[in-house]
Amino acid sequence: MSNTSGTADDRSEERRGGAGSVQSVDRAVSVLEILAKLGEAGVTEISEELGVHKSTAFRILGVLEHRGLVEQEKERGKYYLGAGVLRLAGAAAIRLDISQEGQPVCRALADDTGETANIAVLDGDAAVNIMQARGAAAVTAYNWLGRRTPLHATASGKVLLAHLPHERRESLVTRKLPRFTDNTLTTASGLRAQLTAALEDGFACTSEELEIGLNAVAAPVRAHDGAVIGAIGVSGPAYRMARQRLPELAGRAARAAVELSRRMGYGG
Repeated sequence: MSNTSGTADDRSEERRGGAGSVQSVDRAVSVLEILAKLGEAGVTEISEELGVHKSTAFRILGVLEHRGLVEQEKERGKYYLGAGVLRLAGAAAIRLDISQEGQPVCRALADDTGETANIAVLDGDAAVNIMQARGAAAVTAYNWLGRRTPLHATASGKVLLAHLPHERRESLVTRKLPRFTDNTLTTASGLRAQLTAALEDGFACTSEELEIGLNAVAAPVRAHDGAVIGAIGVSGPAYRMARQRLPELAGRAARAAVELSRRMGYGG
């Protein structure tokens, strides 16, 4: 009787959204934790652990199975964690690894160039800076650590964008590109040309495209399988990082990228 009442309450909350939606997310996470603890479990066992009706547990499992986060042993009806969890865990592990392995490389690049060195990774439709080191000549300007920056207006962003699968890259290139300065690329054709150059050259540059007076270079960081998982680069004031000096600084960034890629297991 109490289980039936609980199911009606669940559905009422889900229709209202808000607290019900949060509760659904909490229960889904709890299911993953239960399976992580038990290894495998049936609907009845999971519903008892959650304290919900079997139909509620079944709906949650259905959503998780659709997203690849759980899988079912058809013969016994038992559920277990799916490959999707490994994919998410792998992405988190890569970010942790690049942070750990990147620290000395980022510091060395900052010392080598005298400017601010950054490591960035893709975060949805932006680049997020996960590490920063300042060289001796770096101005005590903006702290880029943790900041999400536009892909089309930053050197790291262009590197990450250039190495995306074609369909995903095109979806980002062809959308509206915000203008930050007079130098910002806001056309798909212009951005495509720079992404092609980034693939051919092995690095990308920006010249006052995000902020007036700020130039940058970046190169791709690869995982053990060759996939680009980040970008390491240098940024600094345009009067010191003049356009004619960018290729030379890009070469230094590329060497740092090779070293960090080696640390990440890439042997190419």
